[in-house]
Amino acid sequence: MDHDYRIAREKMVKNQLIPRGITDPGVLNAMRKVPRHLFVEEALAGEAYNDHPLPIGHQQTISQPYIVALMTQALELTGKEKTLEIGTGCGYQTAILAELSEKVYTVERIRPLMEKARALLAELNYLNVIFSAFDGTAGWKAYEPYDAIMVTAGAGKIPQPLLDQLADGGRMIIPIGDKTSQDLIRITRDKDHVDKKSLGGCRFVDLIGIHGWNK
Repeated sequence: MDHDYRIAREKMVKNQLIPRGITDPGVLNAMRKVPRHLFVEEALAGEAYNDHPLPIGHQQTISQPYIVALMTQALELTGKEKTLEIGTGCGYQTAILAELSEKVYTVERIRPLMEKARALLAELNYLNVIFSAFDGTAGWKAYEPYDAIMVTAGAGKIPQPLLDQLADGGRMIIPIGDKTSQDLIRITRDKDHVDKKSLGGCRFVDLIGIHGWNK
């Protein structure tokens, strides 16, 4: 069975990612390695490598593989970064970031999701991840500044605390728009100047919190 999943991951990379412009070798290798099927309910494991999101409970989803790869590639990770993730979810994106960062700080407001992700990532031997359950729209001030920030939920605007916690030269990727559709925005910081670039349309669950949407 594990052999079948390895084949499925290779097909995912070959058919879904490379043809759509995912070229970063580190991202492609991480997507080949991380066992996505373990991050979804057992009944959905057979769909884990298909080109669509899947439910993970608590009205949350695991993003389609292409979006995971696109967002990760946009951060231009080299393995030396201190990376902040807002929205741990099932922990799959966290594992991809952990493959490519020195340290990952991940925040999830829904504690049962965070606890489940923490247990699975520990089982998979990802020891460079620190977890917290609180309002991710406030960032995580204790460990600022961050070289890279990934937000895996859609916001009406960029939360100011996240901008404040982004290091000089840092990169952030965040979906910005309304509650029905967003643009994936890549932000780069050069001292006090912030550059924004759209990577295209997307649809994420709402970013809930004091600097995001109300429940």
